[in-house]
Amino acid sequence: MTGAPLKSVLSGISLAAAAVLLAACSGPQAAGPGWTAQPDPSAVPASGTATSGTAPPAGATSPSPTASGEPQPVPTATSWKTFSDPAGTVSFDLPVDWIAQSVATEEGILPGGLKVDVKKPDGTFMASLRTGLPSSSVDCPDAAQHPYTVISSVPFDLAAQDGEGTIPPRMVFRVIQGYRYFGSYGITNLVGGTDGKACELRNVVRGPAGKGDYSFGDLVALKAFAPDEKVAPAKAFDTLGQAAQYVNGSPDFANVQRMLMSLKVKN
Repeated sequence: MTGAPLKSVLSGISLAAAAVLLAACSGPQAAGPGWTAQPDPSAVPASGTATSGTAPPAGATSPSPTASGEPQPVPTATSWKTFSDPAGTVSFDLPVDWIAQSVATEEGILPGGLKVDVKKPDGTFMASLRTGLPSSSVDCPDAAQHPYTVISSVPFDLAAQDGEGTIPPRMVFRVIQGYRYFGSYGITNLVGGTDGKACELRNVVRGPAGKGDYSFGDLVALKAFAPDEKVAPAKAFDTLGQAAQYVNGSPDFANVQRMLMSLKVKN
């Protein structure tokens, strides 16, 4: 689910920005949650101990020590509404001017599964809620693995199926290293990868037996894209510092974080 132990933020970020990156957060508040870059408890070091991670791609600046700082700004939307499907199986809050629309599900979804797209008034895609996803595993040989970094990882209260390979649900923003740093936000309770590397990072929460898993985020799974592949709706950054600045300063991310962490699923 989430990622490897926190890597250092790049030296190109100012001390103030590095301080902002480590602002502590315990979960959603009445005015909306803050966020923090944290070590990811889902990482599974190959040796069974914490690791310092791997070096960034060629061309990235060198990492530098991080420091704790003040909490980040809260979501900028002043008015919120609640979406609920007709059967009342799922609900979540979203800014009053955003649009939540039920759309056709993809093939392979379990009976009763839903797909709800969320967009801004100008049509900008923000996230999809999917339910009834069949559980799956990915064959991930060593040669296909890429280093990844957890930029933000915030626990929140959500019904989920625990078991091997799971941790308590979290809202995360993670980046995986390819020819650029590719980032994605979503909810998950799955272990991210082994020793700070993965073939893909799944924004998926294990659901009750027989009802399928569910996903809420910009992508169901994040991977390192090839140069000729479409990246959107994932984000692409030249440095980890840019990814941190997006998390720390984007009003869209702050609003999305509150929206995703408001999800309720009826078992």
